[in-house]
Amino acid sequence: MEGAMRKAHYTVRGKDVQEHAESLIQKHLGLANYSKKCTSRILLQVLFAATARLTSIFAACLHLKDAPSCETIRKALLALLPGDAELQRGVNRALTGDLPKALRRRKQRLVIDLHLTPYYGEPDKDLKEIYRSQAKSGTNSFHAYASAYVVCKGQRYTVALTRVARGEAMKDVVQRLLTQARSASVRPGLLLLDRGFYCIEVIRYLQAARVPFLMPAIARGRLPKDGKPAKGIRAFQIWKRGGWSQHTLASGKKKATVSICVFCGNYRGAWKKHGRYAWVYAYWGIKPRSTRWVADTYRQRFGIETSYRQLNEARIKTCTRNPKVRFFFIALALILRNVWVWLHWEVLSTPRRGRRQIRLERLRFKAMLLWLLHVAESILGIADETVTERPAKTRG
Repeated sequence: MEGAMRKAHYTVRGKDVQEHAESLIQKHLGLANYSKKCTSRILLQVLFAATARLTSIFAACLHLKDAPSCETIRKALLALLPGDAELQRGVNRALTGDLPKALRRRKQRLVIDLHLTPYYGEPDKDLKEIYRSQAKSGTNSFHAYASAYVVCKGQRYTVALTRVARGEAMKDVVQRLLTQARSASVRPGLLLLDRGFYCIEVIRYLQAARVPFLMPAIARGRLPKDGKPAKGIRAFQIWKRGGWSQHTLASGKKKATVSICVFCGNYRGAWKKHGRYAWVYAYWGIKPRSTRWVADTYRQRFGIETSYRQLNEARIKTCTRNPKVRFFFIALALILRNVWVWLHWEVLSTPRRGRRQIRLERLRFKAMLLWLLHVAESILGIADETVTERPAKTRG
């Protein structure tokens, strides 16, 4: 017998990625044909081109020679997208359509966070469409979305997405996301939450639902003065050494008790800061091994920030007031990101003993979007000319 057999090598093409993304969206959203010239397939090609070029539908239609007009695409979206509730169900089914079975078998660490998109206009129909928060990018008006994200090495999927209305209780947002995740058989083993969810209602709900959680403990109220000692969370922030304690939140007759972990360290120039710090975490339902373990575990939450960064690399630009269309554009970017994660785990990874090796250098997210653009250009052509009132002068 001669030397060991060579490993088989295969080729993944842009058309393969485009067909997979298109079939995933069609399977769970079921977009119909709007007209003979604006079929669901052509509509998706225009949308894919807009995500890849990080531009508007108008600019994408100008770039593609045989694409319908931007007004036709706009009317098609308004006509074909289902109602808010059905759209949200379809989007969440599409997000979890490629979820590996291994993530469904056992409990996973989930991250829940808010994503705020700055908005400078008026609401479409209802004031609740516009979420109000601290000023950012020159406005305190936003379209708000909350998502749940699986924290698992090599398999970082967004598994739930929902809109957040103005004045909506964070407890309802968390409950809705967990319900959507469970409908995809994703069970939370530990929930990592942003500081915005630190409130009595969320804590009481998670404790009643028996969901372990970890989040930063936020100090609210006045600073101590006139020689009076600090109380509550502010008392933990002046600790010089890490340790453990308990804290009870109270609001009227409502109370909630959580365990407290204080992790202390020295900035040593990190984030251009110097001196000591004390990070205070609230948790329930887990038995931490050390304060370092708590800090390192919570750091996994920042993986969702990467998903939001990639979302912004594929979010179609729009000035529409319609919150349903805006939600669909956000969802489309996250669906394409999940397709990219699935490709790396199921197709582009290298088999080996133990855990397969993820090879991100084989296909970056922006490169995958460019593949989708090239497929759209091959189908609809490229408009490389424009109308002018003056003759083109070229040097001979």
